[in-house]
Amino acid sequence: MDYEPVIGLEVHAQLKTRSKIFSPAPTEFGAPPNSQVNPICLGMPGVLPVLNGKALEYAVKAALAVNCEIHGRSRFARKNYFYPDLPKGYQISQYEEPFSTGGWLDIGANGAVKKIRITRIHMEEDAGKLVHENMGRSSFVDLNRAGVPLIEIVSEPDIASAEEAVLYLKKLRSILMYIGVCDGNMEEGSLRCDANVSVRPRGSKTLGTKVEIKNVNSFKFVQKAIEYEVKRQVSVIEGGGKVVQETRLYDADKGVTFSMRSKEEAHDYRYFPDPDLLPVVIEREKIEELRASLPELPDQRLMRFTQVYKLPEYDASVLTASKVIADYFEECLKYYDNPKNISNWIMTEVMREMKDEGESGEMPVSPRSLSGLLLLIDDGTISGKIAKDVFQEMVSTGKTAKEIVEGSGIKQISDRGELENIISGILKDHPAEISRYKAGDEKLIGFFVGKVMKATQGKANPKVVNEILTAELAK
Repeated sequence: MDYEPVIGLEVHAQLKTRSKIFSPAPTEFGAPPNSQVNPICLGMPGVLPVLNGKALEYAVKAALAVNCEIHGRSRFARKNYFYPDLPKGYQISQYEEPFSTGGWLDIGANGAVKKIRITRIHMEEDAGKLVHENMGRSSFVDLNRAGVPLIEIVSEPDIASAEEAVLYLKKLRSILMYIGVCDGNMEEGSLRCDANVSVRPRGSKTLGTKVEIKNVNSFKFVQKAIEYEVKRQVSVIEGGGKVVQETRLYDADKGVTFSMRSKEEAHDYRYFPDPDLLPVVIEREKIEELRASLPELPDQRLMRFTQVYKLPEYDASVLTASKVIADYFEECLKYYDNPKNISNWIMTEVMREMKDEGESGEMPVSPRSLSGLLLLIDDGTISGKIAKDVFQEMVSTGKTAKEIVEGSGIKQISDRGELENIISGILKDHPAEISRYKAGDEKLIGFFVGKVMKATQGKANPKVVNEILTAELAK
């Protein structure tokens, strides 16, 4: 029997606030263990949480960016469970009354646009972290992350493959980074994904038993974890067994998922409204103010890049996937008015040198420097081949293209008189090849160009060389 996967994602995104969601403790990543804490996030008796207003604004902006409905009234609830990294014995989250529901985003799948519905986005606090490595038989608790502000973005089970899951996650990450509410750093845990995976006979409308894969922290691992889990569930069913509803973890080294615990239901957490927090009321005027503050989003920018700059859709999609890269592209246009040339260089040479696709804000060369290099190609000072070597030196030294060219004597030879003398000598030495060319073997033009390039150590202007050769061989 042919089976199809049914996948829904729960994405936890850390909001880019300087302080935690219910306390003024800082949220700096990489700080010494238990240094970013205070009595509120430590769960000390008698302390009271106070909602971070900036976290609420960021959460609303994220929900608006993915077409959610914002509710004027929402409530925080206590999600009760025991774990050593949860000092209060409960996590403050939203349950029955989230602040937003009913959004969507579009992904490009199999040459078509597919809408992935979003069930809800709610706010919650993060838990701490258990440290096991290099601790012998002990585990240590680091509560720096306890109370860090999160939004949980819950999709409908509209995703039909591991590839679609990655496309959805990348699109969501891009949107959150465009609007500046999350840094999207999956390695640091700023963006984490739980995947709910089930399988069913293809064409069936009945959902299978779902398994949750917890805390997958890279696009590559999301895809591999889902692919493995789909195969595992099909194997269980075809072997006569039944898929058990449970929570599993992904072992990246072995490429497998393994059972963590039986899947909890909502009643297992004994949710109830948090008595220490008032309902959250968001005025309609505030919602519209936040909507108006949203920047141009990836899909809008992609459309503008194709319409205004006449870029192919592929180029535009690559450039607009990252706000940093899209901004860099448009900054280059201030100094060099050829969108397609800039796009080609960014997608090849620039992106090859970038760390984390530029999301750190660090680019290998400045827009002015890249534009200066392209201008040297256009005016015939250097060839495209030489330009790639110059670019590498620009990256390693920080010098401009003009400084490198003037200092190393690699300027392209475009003087027609000089090139005519060189070509004349080469043609004199190869009468047999000239005869074959005139007899119809026109591919030999490449042979002569190669000889000229060798004689000039690659410095000859190819365009001028081809013009002179074509004219001389036609005599």
